[in-house]
Amino acid sequence: MALDLANYQQKAAESIMAFWGNREKARQKQIEAGIKDQGERAGVTGGKNLDGFVSLILDLVAANGLSDAQVHQRSSLVTLPGYFRPTKKWDLLVIHHDRLVAAIELKSQVGPSFGNNFNNRTEEAIGTAHDIWTAYRENAFGKHPKPFVGWLMVVEDAPKSRSPVSDKSRHFSVFPEFLGASYLKRYDILCQRLVQEQLYTAASVIATPKEAINTGAYVDLSQLTSLKNFITSFAGHIAMEAASAAP
Repeated sequence: MALDLANYQQKAAESIMAFWGNREKARQKQIEAGIKDQGERAGVTGGKNLDGFVSLILDLVAANGLSDAQVHQRSSLVTLPGYFRPTKKWDLLVIHHDRLVAAIELKSQVGPSFGNNFNNRTEEAIGTAHDIWTAYRENAFGKHPKPFVGWLMVVEDAPKSRSPVSDKSRHFSVFPEFLGASYLKRYDILCQRLVQEQLYTAASVIATPKEAINTGAYVDLSQLTSLKNFITSFAGHIAMEAASAAP
């Protein structure tokens, strides 16, 4: 049976419009309340801005044969045991017959500061992946097939995220692919290597300008880190789980 990608292009565009729209609503709410926030943080503190992508994932689960799965997104229900720490809260979990089917992180970053945030996101992504796979190895989730572990990143498409960035290493050379690479390019490299090193089943980064609040426009950075690749990989994993659970 062919995979059902749940009309992801249209739903992704709607998710992007909601992303920028929710940020703007949060910013306006704080202005009206007379609360001063630091820079773009005003658009982050108002709630979950990537809920549109959560809805898309819900549709993919149902469309590919696992409509009876439990998809958790509430804070109290997305905690998994860790190996290097007691627990870790994910953004979304898919549970089916007490089996961990998928654990997904949904992240975003807007300007004007991209440097420190990129480093923080990188360290967080690598650490989180290492923790869950070590916990899996130690049977923290029972002796079951590997879950889908996904990382999806939405980044503002802006001059500062596309401009070349210089780096210096006094003692040893920086890998050449990073030399002069913009922050968007660095995210692309990061996502490719997260998958190549088997830290994530799929990792995607998409870029979207603020003007997309009216259009839902976004672009992929490469085929390997495209949203379609992420969606297809996830849908395939769900279909495989559904097939294996069928009588």
